[in-house]
Amino acid sequence: MSEVPLHGAEYGRSTDDASRPTKWRTGRISPIYAFIATGLAVALVGAVFGAAWKYLRPAVHPTWADDELQVIESLWIANLPPLPPDPSNAVADDPRAARFGHRLFFDPRLSGNGEFACSSCHRPDLRFTDGRHIAAALGNSKRNTPSIVGTAYSPWLYWDGRKDSQWSQALSPLEDPNEQGGNRVALARLVSGDSGYRQAYTALFGAMPDLSDANRFPAAAGPIPGTPLESAWNAMNRADREAVTRVFVNIGKAIAAYERLLVPGISRFDRYVEASARGDTSLAETMLNADEAVGLRLFIGKARCIECHNGPLLTNHEFHNTGIISAPGTVPDRGRIDGIRLVRNDPFNCLGAYSDDPVKDCAELRFARTGAEVVGALRTPSLRNLQGTAPYSHQGQTPSLGQMMRHYDRAPLAMIGHNEAKPLGLNPRERAQLEAFLATLDAPLAAAPRWLAPPPGLMASL
Repeated sequence: MSEVPLHGAEYGRSTDDASRPTKWRTGRISPIYAFIATGLAVALVGAVFGAAWKYLRPAVHPTWADDELQVIESLWIANLPPLPPDPSNAVADDPRAARFGHRLFFDPRLSGNGEFACSSCHRPDLRFTDGRHIAAALGNSKRNTPSIVGTAYSPWLYWDGRKDSQWSQALSPLEDPNEQGGNRVALARLVSGDSGYRQAYTALFGAMPDLSDANRFPAAAGPIPGTPLESAWNAMNRADREAVTRVFVNIGKAIAAYERLLVPGISRFDRYVEASARGDTSLAETMLNADEAVGLRLFIGKARCIECHNGPLLTNHEFHNTGIISAPGTVPDRGRIDGIRLVRNDPFNCLGAYSDDPVKDCAELRFARTGAEVVGALRTPSLRNLQGTAPYSHQGQTPSLGQMMRHYDRAPLAMIGHNEAKPLGLNPRERAQLEAFLATLDAPLAAAPRWLAPPPGLMASL
């Protein structure tokens, strides 16, 4: 028998002892207490089992309604249109320019110290990112390196959209002291002095300017504020500065012709969509497992990811404030509100003199959103090939997709501006299923292998 508290005469305590403190004696459990205890135990076991079953029961492949299938098919890579034309770049689709740009992209001589190529931060083995929290070359950047895969489809480049074409974006790192740290005159001299580059340039853009007069064209000069390079640049006459800048711009246009070839390939998700569109459920279920397919349902439904991550590249190419906390020791990023000012004042923008577009319609630039609604807003990245591009967010402050899922689930207040996201109420299993789905978007690039490595003979010639 167990030791239980006994109360009153009924349980072996005299009524004379009723006023005395209860004492423990050997006795039996009251039937009503036993009934209550048993009921509580059963309820507790049921609750625990129910909660566990919610997370442990095997996932079941979803059955898709017609409207859901229509949404899913909108994400299919087969619905990615042909590369959009870039009227601002006359050589955008010229194979000769792509070959020239390919060599330039992998050539470290474009940097001030001869050590950093474009490919140093946009590594093919990391889906053209660098695996770092923030970009690091001659110095440290303030932001994480975004992938350039698929950017031919984007009207805006950089996290804040401060560039509106691939070629204008390609120019910035060349002169940025924290990135490649080159200068315009040295870059023009490199192209002019390398016989292969000179031949490729002339075939595309016409004759190079004569840079032989050291009095007119110093060894190094460029409009880098607050540096001796700027003083040397300002000492050159306007016509010579213009001639050098034209060469500089054309370098960017050749690099852009190469970058246009970098587009995502067919993933497991895309094969799942293809099979589902044909009604081949058996084949579809070999492409995605049940948890991944449930993650897809969450993506287009409860998790609301598709509101910003839509279309075959899973991005709307727009800017949103999602309340991502800035990296420790840094001020909140103003994002698009600064980016729109920079792109509108950029001499290399769509409306500028260096654009090859005779019409210069530039609707994206003319009618871009601005004002309080874009304070703290950052460009929506593509979700294809996420697995190889960690860490995430604009400062690389989110190490894993799991942490990113938790952030969006909570949707904390923004440090600056207004967080557009709302709490999602996902449980841990749903977050894991959503992450599992995102992994199915990984795939080798559609570009031919030769474009994903340095051109033959380049390194030997350096």
